[in-house]
Amino acid sequence: QVQLVESGGGLVQAGGSLRLSCQTSGRTFSNDGMGWFRQAPGNEREFVAAISWDGGTTAYAASVEGRFTISRRNAENTVYLQMNILKPEDTAVYYCAAAAVGGPTRNQYRYKNWGRGTQVTVSS
Repeated sequence: QVQLVESGGGLVQAGGSLRLSCQTSGRTFSNDGMGWFRQAPGNEREFVAAISWDGGTTAYAASVEGRFTISRRNAENTVYLQMNILKPEDTAVYYCAAAAVGGPTRNQYRYKNWGRGTQVTVSS
């Protein structure tokens, strides 16, 4: 059974940091681009960050560039999202996803497997 399980969410004050993890299982993900998306109440799901299969290429949404860092450890089947200088507008459910391509992609329709999400709440 293919699974992506996010963890690391929680409540943090503005300016603080969190590190999200995405543990994958059920098949090999080391050839897949991986991404993080988020969805706030009343909003559509939006792209946050993506990373290529080998970790050599990354992409970020303009709203998180310079504050968030995506990384991966294929040997541990894990993808991370380090979030620094958090803002109240970063509050959302964060989802990990595996792409059908090896490169990083912002297009959510190119992702074939999704986790259930982890809640991040940033207080002002």
